[in-house]
Amino acid sequence: MIRRQFLARSLSAAVASLFARDVFAQHAGHSMQGMEDMEGMDDMSGMSGMQHAKPSLKAPPQGALAPADALPAGAPLPDLRRLANAGSEAGTFRATLVAEPTQHRLLAGRSTTFWQYNGSGAGSAQDPVTGPLIDVREGDTVEIRFINRLPQPSTIHWHGLPVPPDQDGNPSAMIAPGATHVYRFTLPPGSAGTYWYHPHPHMMSAEQVFRGLAGPIIVRAADDPLAGFPERHLFFSDLKLATDGSIPANDMMDWMNGREGQFVLVNGARRPRITVKEDERWRLWNACSARYLRFSLGEQQRFVQVGTDGGLLEKPREGLTELLLAPGERAEVIVRAGGAPSQATLTADVYDRRKMAMSHGSLPPDPAHALADVTFQPHTDARAGSSARSVPATLRTIVPFPAPVAQKSVIFSEAMDMAAMHRPGASVHGMPAGMRFMINGAGFDPKRVTLTSRRDEVEQWTIENRTDMDHPFHLHGTQFQVIGRERGGVKTPEPYLAWRDTVNVQPDEIVRIATVQTMAGERMFHCHILEHEDLGMMGTLKVT
Repeated sequence: MIRRQFLARSLSAAVASLFARDVFAQHAGHSMQGMEDMEGMDDMSGMSGMQHAKPSLKAPPQGALAPADALPAGAPLPDLRRLANAGSEAGTFRATLVAEPTQHRLLAGRSTTFWQYNGSGAGSAQDPVTGPLIDVREGDTVEIRFINRLPQPSTIHWHGLPVPPDQDGNPSAMIAPGATHVYRFTLPPGSAGTYWYHPHPHMMSAEQVFRGLAGPIIVRAADDPLAGFPERHLFFSDLKLATDGSIPANDMMDWMNGREGQFVLVNGARRPRITVKEDERWRLWNACSARYLRFSLGEQQRFVQVGTDGGLLEKPREGLTELLLAPGERAEVIVRAGGAPSQATLTADVYDRRKMAMSHGSLPPDPAHALADVTFQPHTDARAGSSARSVPATLRTIVPFPAPVAQKSVIFSEAMDMAAMHRPGASVHGMPAGMRFMINGAGFDPKRVTLTSRRDEVEQWTIENRTDMDHPFHLHGTQFQVIGRERGGVKTPEPYLAWRDTVNVQPDEIVRIATVQTMAGERMFHCHILEHEDLGMMGTLKVT
């Protein structure tokens, strides 16, 4: 039963008001405790082997949130830390990532504990919530030694990279607290692009990411046609912060709609200052748990999109004034310095993703959010420099997939058991009872294979959203091409050819993609609103 049907028949405005007040008062103050007795979560069957996943850290009840201007703004955009290559052999990248609690002072007189990759010794002035950049090349063999110093089991998922299933940090291969695991894979030709890494333990992904565990990856090609452009990296993350400096647990609204904090950080900084003196290539990462970022530099400042999740487009998209990135998506754009000094604000413009209300219908969309202040100070020879670094009319060759030999269907749905949600204690556990987000009518079960594919077979996947809110679809292990969309019976072909691993699906929309899996094993596919993924909107693809 979808939201509009259930709420119209089951929830009066008075009850909703009382329940909403109770929800906001309690704020689900305990982090992931009592997973073994979650009521109303029938589709979480088969989790008997997950007792070791019960976290040992108990979060205090959530208090008042810090005001939206509590963090300083206006400092220069911090550079991303880089993960040093400890390997000495050519073509090998060898390093260590340690997931560990790390304290920083963001609010005056208050200490905030993040969970961070390689956080020991990091200061509050240097990307306190951003993992180090992994910068590698096509053909490299990557070996990452992962040490888990968290109070929970974890994994590292190499989001978007074509790595073997047993190296992709799936929830079936969790690394226990105190344990070490080595991930090894080789980056094939054609894999150049903008990627990221983050944890993927089932029912704990959301918490581990909102506490700070995420970092960027760049895979470079030897024949990059845009290599002459100076690069700027903007890694966007979301932070909810209480007045006492703590990072609070999810409340009921966070679980229903996906968590959005009062701060959107860029490379770990609030509303930094960016100075552009020549045309630049910007790599953009939306690493937020649930926030959609509709990027804009204003109507007067146009930019060129040159890349998506899986690397460069075939043809650049000129003259854009906005670009929507759903959670998990990445993009590359060329930002022009112009011929005269000017100012702009990098903004996340209003986007209505139809967040759920406690009574009926949807919440109004959030207002626009300023992300960074940009000053354009072009060199006197900026025009000549721009001409020397023109964007080619063709960036790469992308061959469309041939006719598919197999079809797959993915249907997003949701259901709410309001009786279970009202049951005493329902809102004090980390994951609420009675709230279900499903794929093909069922919540995630690690013992169940949702779909089966054959290696090297071209498939057409149909992703249908039967809920009332947007959901970003993410497929592990490969990139795909979006063929077209259908809504209200109207079919629209995708206007550009690109490689992607995440695509937004609006309510009542059908998105068709073409893809192929080249390695046998089990892969995940899911909604990349991390709370929805944890609540069951995930499936297993078995490739034979």
